[in-house]
Amino acid sequence: MSLRFERFNFVCSIILFVMLAILATLGSKWGLIRSLGGDVLATMWIYYSLAAIVKAKPFLLTCISFLAGAGVELCQLLAVKADYQFESHLLRVVFGSTPDWWDLVAYAMGALICLGWNTRGHISYLKEKMHKSRHESQKL
Repeated sequence: MSLRFERFNFVCSIILFVMLAILATLGSKWGLIRSLGGDVLATMWIYYSLAAIVKAKPFLLTCISFLAGAGVELCQLLAVKADYQFESHLLRVVFGSTPDWWDLVAYAMGALICLGWNTRGHISYLKEKMHKSRHESQKL
């Protein structure tokens, strides 16, 4: 594992962050799309945020992303057991306040989507096209 900046993953991270912000602010009545979809996207956002700055195997990044989500879920469970709640509404929206085991399924789905895309060549193909187009535009 080493540090580096990868533009494609950074752009993916920004797009996912915007999607998460839209879900958090406008999706209060979207039910399953907000809860399940938000957890899937959150895991993917963690993956691509890490991939933007850390060069590592996709499986390792997948595991870290899933464990980050599972850690949030564990903190939610401990907070409920300790009868603690964030005072900030924003933090309650971002981190959640109710532990739900289905969230772990959503985190796993997001992690597996990232793993699949990054090991089956789909993302590699897009990165290669982006890299080629950048070099072609620099030649002009």
